[in-house]
Amino acid sequence: MSGMMTGGAWLAASLAASGQTHVFFVDAVLRRTLLALSEAGVAPVLAHTEKAAVYMADGHARVAGRPGIVAAQSVGAANLAAGLQDAYLARTPIVALTGRKVPAHQHRNAYQELDHAPLFAPVTRYRADVAEAADLPRALRQAFAAATATPPRPVHLDLFGLQAEVVEAGAVPGPPADLSAFRTPLHRPEPDPAAVAAAARALLAAPRVAIVAGDGASLSGCGAELLAVAEALAAPIATSLGARGIVPTRHRLHIGVAGAYAAPPANRILQEADLILMVGADTGDMLTNYWRTPAAGSRIVQIDADPLEFDRSYPAIVAVQADPRAGLRALAAELGKPVREMAYLQAAQAHVAAWRAAIAPRLASTASPIDPARLAAEITAALPADGILVADTGYSGIWTGTLVEIEPTQAYLRAAGSLGWSFPAALGAKCAAPHRKVVCWSGDGALYYHLAELETARRRGIAVTLVVNNNSGFGQGWPNLVRQAGNRPDAAAELLRFGPTDFTQVARSFGLDGIRVERPEDIAPALRRAMAADHTMVVDVATDIEARAPAPWAPEGR
Repeated sequence: MSGMMTGGAWLAASLAASGQTHVFFVDAVLRRTLLALSEAGVAPVLAHTEKAAVYMADGHARVAGRPGIVAAQSVGAANLAAGLQDAYLARTPIVALTGRKVPAHQHRNAYQELDHAPLFAPVTRYRADVAEAADLPRALRQAFAAATATPPRPVHLDLFGLQAEVVEAGAVPGPPADLSAFRTPLHRPEPDPAAVAAAARALLAAPRVAIVAGDGASLSGCGAELLAVAEALAAPIATSLGARGIVPTRHRLHIGVAGAYAAPPANRILQEADLILMVGADTGDMLTNYWRTPAAGSRIVQIDADPLEFDRSYPAIVAVQADPRAGLRALAAELGKPVREMAYLQAAQAHVAAWRAAIAPRLASTASPIDPARLAAEITAALPADGILVADTGYSGIWTGTLVEIEPTQAYLRAAGSLGWSFPAALGAKCAAPHRKVVCWSGDGALYYHLAELETARRRGIAVTLVVNNNSGFGQGWPNLVRQAGNRPDAAAELLRFGPTDFTQVARSFGLDGIRVERPEDIAPALRRAMAADHTMVVDVATDIEARAPAPWAPEGR
C-alpha cells in the first residue's frame, strides 16, 4: 500500500498490520479509525468507563505480549489516566490514545478541558502530542518502542481534535507501519561475565541460599532457568504475587509467595537464609512485607534487566544487569554442579509440608457460609491445563496467591492494586486468548466497580467465568474494624458491609446467566457448567466474611 492515506486509515491499517486483534475505547474518539479497524478484522470493544477500557487493554496485553490499545476523547482523558496506574505498576505495555482540543481552543475554559500532561506523567513512560497526521508514523513507532522497553510501561499519544478528528482527517504518506516486532520482552541483554562469576562465588560461599523471583522474572519467562539455578544451589524459591506460576507451585523447591500476601512459611524461610538471590524482584513493601523479610542488612545478589532496581531497598553485594533468563542461564553454567549442604532446604520443605497439612482441612471445608479456602481448592481442580486465572487485589490476591495451585502452562494475572480491576481485565485476557478458559476471582466489593461490563461481555460475546467471593462486605478489613469499633459488629457494618446482593439476578438483567452457590459441594458442578458455556456466566458463591485468609509471618517486634 503506497501513496497518501488519511490519518484514520493509516492508523487502522498499521494496528491491523501489527497484529492487534482488539482496541478498547469509550466513545467519542477515533470514529473513522474504529470503523476502518472493524473492516480490517480488528475488533473495537466499547466499554462503559475509561478505567474499564484500560483494564481490558491491560489484561489483553499481559496475555498477548504486545501493547494493549485504549482510546478516549479529550473529556475522558482524566478517567483514562487514572486507569493506567495499575498497568504502570504491573509493568504492562499499553498505548493510550486520547483526543486533545486544538491549541486555539485551549486555555479558554473549553468544556472539560484540562492539561493532559500532568495527568499522564506519573503513569506513563513516554507521552507526546500529535498535532497532525504526518506525525503519526514517527509517534506511533516511538510509542510502541517505549511501551515494550524494559520494564514495559504505558505510553500516551495526545491526538489533536476533541475526538482526534484533526489527526484522523489529515494526510499520511503510506504505507502503514508493521509494528508486530514490538513484543515483551523486547530486549534480552546478556550479562557481564565478570559479574556472573562474582555472583556465583558469593552464592557458593553461602550455605543457605534462597531465591525470590519477581514480576521481572515472570516477564522474562525464565522458569526453567530459575529451577536450574535453584537445583544447583539447593535453594528454595519464593515468588512475588505477579510471578506465581513461573515454576509449578507444587514443586519441591517452591515455598510460595513472599511478602505481605504470603502464606506463613515463605517469609520465615527467607529470614533464615544467609544470602538471597533476587531475580527481577522490585524489593517493594508488598514483596518484602514492608521491608521486614529480608531484614535490613541481609546479603543480596540481584539479577535484573532494569538497573534502577539495584540497591533500591537493600544494598546488593553483586548486581548482574541482564535479562533474567540470560542472566540465570549464564549463572547456571558458572555454578556447575556443586555439592551443597541440604539442611536448609530440607527445613524449608518441612515448613511448607507443615503449612499444607495445617490448611488442608479448610481446603475441604463443608462449612456454610462457604470458606473461601474451599473455593480456592475447587478452582485449582477446575482450571484447565492452559487456563487463565485473573484475580483482583486485596483478599482476592491473597486467597488465590496462597491457595490456588498454578502450573507454568497456565497463567495467573493479578491486580497491582486497583480494586475492581479483575473483571474488565479478564474480558481483555479472553479477547487475547479466545480458545483458553478464563476464570475471574472477584470479591463482591470489587465487582460493584464495573458491573456495567457484564453488558459488554454479552454484547461482544466474551465468555469468562466470573466467580464472586460474595460475603456482603469488604472482608479483608472487617475484623480490624470490628475491634476498632469496640467489638460492635453493627457499628462496623455501617462502614464495611453492603448487600446482600444476588449477582445471578444482576447477570440475568444484563442478558447473561448465573449460578448461586450456597453449599460447598455445589461449587465444582457450578464451575464445570460455567466454564463450558459460550458466554460469560456468574458463579455467585456465598462466603463467610469471618473467614481469614492466610497471614504472612513477620519477625517479632517488627
